[in-house]
Amino acid sequence: MSLSKFESMLKTNKVYFFDSSEFEEIIHYYLDNGRHSLAKKAVDLGLKQHPSSLMLKLLKVELHVFEEKFIDAEKLLNELEALEPTNEEVHIQRAAIFSKKDKHLEAINSLKIALEYTDDLADVSSLLAMEYLYLDDFDNARLNFIKCLEVDFEDYSALYNIIYCFDMDENHAEAVVYLNSYLDKNPYCEVAWHQLGRQYIVLKEFEKALKSFDFAVVIDDNFIGGYLEKAKTLEILGRYEEAVENYSISIELDDPTAFVYLRIGDCFRNLNQLKKASEFYKKAVNEDPLLDKAWMSLTDVYFLIEDYTKSLYYMKKVLSIDEFNPVYWRKYGEINIKLSFFEESIVAFNRCLSLDDKSLEIWLALVDVYYYLGDYEESLNTLIKAKNYYNAIAEIEYRLFGLFMQLGNSGAAYIHLKNGLAIDFDFLEVMKELYPGFFKVKEVKTIISEFKKQC
Repeated sequence: MSLSKFESMLKTNKVYFFDSSEFEEIIHYYLDNGRHSLAKKAVDLGLKQHPSSLMLKLLKVELHVFEEKFIDAEKLLNELEALEPTNEEVHIQRAAIFSKKDKHLEAINSLKIALEYTDDLADVSSLLAMEYLYLDDFDNARLNFIKCLEVDFEDYSALYNIIYCFDMDENHAEAVVYLNSYLDKNPYCEVAWHQLGRQYIVLKEFEKALKSFDFAVVIDDNFIGGYLEKAKTLEILGRYEEAVENYSISIELDDPTAFVYLRIGDCFRNLNQLKKASEFYKKAVNEDPLLDKAWMSLTDVYFLIEDYTKSLYYMKKVLSIDEFNPVYWRKYGEINIKLSFFEESIVAFNRCLSLDDKSLEIWLALVDVYYYLGDYEESLNTLIKAKNYYNAIAEIEYRLFGLFMQLGNSGAAYIHLKNGLAIDFDFLEVMKELYPGFFKVKEVKTIISEFKKQC
């Protein structure tokens, strides 16, 4: 009623009288809804009608703080503190100014003063906790959030923040102790059981985690987060059919998400039901066409069933979404090799190197492709670059042997053959498949025979 009367007054330019409490309600409404210009009008009109109202002046301070008019806010606060030094709102607003200026220790000191005068212990404790969070002082933040929870046992926001503080300090065992003590007093709190399960996951106590999520969904059979975490835990335990059941329940309770479809697809993939897996991966990309992980999963499924043409099609979708992931370029290279698109595989592996994936497998793949194409010089140059990153590696030494033999430099070839034999004699059998002709050379057989005798 007061709000409609106020807005009617603004439209007609008439002036109506409101008592101060009505103004406070109107201003709070506008502030809560982000309509600060109207809140400002209400404050100004309210102070004209009630110039001595402390609460309206405090609301004016709040608007000054929002507009970052700190000098005006502090001036008015000083006047109010002189009039009523025990009013906690004066100290809370002063703390807000300090906080906006990133002076969090000063804000904490002001809130501690407010704490002496307030009847709302939870509200001030929450503000204190947030200031400690700004300073990464998770212990003190946690202790103040605990005070909030002591006032209101169902303040789940405080509960989440308490666990957040434990997480940031990596005190997961202590978090478990705290949550169990909380559940002793409030055993039907599904949020606490859910948080307890998540802590057990971090501690790799998966059976305990599963029991915790079970309790969460028994208490609230519409608790989507509980079903999702339970499903993920069942996945970890290798119980994929049950995981699918719980993911499916979450879909029944709410609109399906690409994430859930992706997880169900992974479960079927682990069950080696690749057709079903691909069906759910396709549902995932329909829900979110930019979900590269789902496109990648489709790529992997078709790679597994050796349908490399479709695998390549989906791989290109992945790269159109994220062209800076070397893992994706590596897969693109592997698929192109399967399809004998060797030039494309060279592009892919070089892209990996440019994206700082200089793993041995990438270097060797490039070397072998160049060799297969008969570009022995480029193969050798690539191998020499690889040797700068990886020293005393049998795979490199044996390949250097093969390349120098191919280029007619038997002296250098024999040196690298001996290096390879010294590093890993048994790997010789693998290399015989790559360079079968060179291992039939008399001098090569002699070197290998002599080395074997020395062993």
